[in-house]
Amino acid sequence: MTEEYPVIIIGAGMAGLACANWLHRAGRPVVVLEAADAVGGRVRTDVTPDGFRLDRGFQILLTDYPEARRIFDYGALELKTYQSGAVVRLANGEETTIENPLQVPLAAFAALASPIGTFTDKLLIAKFVAELQGRSPEQLLARPTETTLSFLRRYGWSEQIINNFFRPFFGGVYLDRELGTASNFFAFVFQQFVRGNAAMPALGMQQLPEQLAARLPAGTVRLLTPVAAVLDAGRTVRLASGETLQAATTVLATDGPAAARLLATDQPALALPAARPTTCTYFTTAGATPGYGRLLHLNAAPQALVHNVAFPTAISTAVAPSGQGLVSVSTHGEHGLSDEDLTARLRTELAAWFGPTAALWQHLRTYRIPQALPVYGPGQPVQQQLRLTDTLLRCGDWVSYPSLNAALGTGRQAAEMLLN
Repeated sequence: MTEEYPVIIIGAGMAGLACANWLHRAGRPVVVLEAADAVGGRVRTDVTPDGFRLDRGFQILLTDYPEARRIFDYGALELKTYQSGAVVRLANGEETTIENPLQVPLAAFAALASPIGTFTDKLLIAKFVAELQGRSPEQLLARPTETTLSFLRRYGWSEQIINNFFRPFFGGVYLDRELGTASNFFAFVFQQFVRGNAAMPALGMQQLPEQLAARLPAGTVRLLTPVAAVLDAGRTVRLASGETLQAATTVLATDGPAAARLLATDQPALALPAARPTTCTYFTTAGATPGYGRLLHLNAAPQALVHNVAFPTAISTAVAPSGQGLVSVSTHGEHGLSDEDLTARLRTELAAWFGPTAALWQHLRTYRIPQALPVYGPGQPVQQQLRLTDTLLRCGDWVSYPSLNAALGTGRQAAEMLLN
């Protein structure tokens, strides 16, 4: 049996759903094929039998993302925001709290003797914030590139603030504590933290793709429908079930490796960026959320496995059963440990940081995300070609820069290409 559709989108992640939304708004019929049992791609939230809502990896929405503001209804998402700032655990075990480090730099680093950085460092942050004012995100992304680390040093920041603030903070954003990520992306992300908030929907990050999917006509998204191959330059889609669909155009909204597999017999090999892995380990606290507030906790110790810690129940009690707290611990990169060994090592580090009660936190679940973020280094284009042939397009942050904004933006642009 062969069915015909004007546009077939493969993948119901953020890029695919954005593309489908813009096409639907313009009255263009579309079908979205998704191999998983729910929409979202990497933006998924699991609900445990006990009622914990666990995002698959620690994720936040930066509320000033241009593409997010363009497509989401923030009010309906009931966004909950983390406090602007961070608690930093220094390499010597001391802890210091900085508030609004990017939004109000001189107030945040008010103390001359702050262990985060020198007084010159604080002045340079204020200078950089001023430089970003009036610049569009597009202008920042178009800047010449070098590694973030080389940019920070060339700008004049000391090794003290690089190691105590930039590595743990932006290393967490990039999943790259070596700060090899391109400096134009650093400027873009820096501006996003200055202008907006770090937030999540009250019921978890999957509410973002769920909101987009809910706007599409019933039957548009076909879950549990894996695709085996894309043929005829995008005009034929063969499902794993053997069913064949004909399309005027196909949009690949999968990750890079999946796109390459689907095109293996039909197109030249795609240039795929490497991907950065991360591990997210969830614990639950005995009783309500500890009094650690709505600040992110960053670890500046270079050999630590605990890289950053968040307490989601501090901003939304809906992600845990009543009276219980949720702790999200992120470990970036490869560590080579089993879940059991990793959990044991994390407990030891958490107890040294948060006190002996942390050793009593109950392990809930461990998520290993091997393709968490595409690598975006100096010299990479801000965006690769989205159109592969007249009848085949692609979208997703792997063809641009590693962020939700890029996923949504490439989805929108793919839709505009089809509509034009």
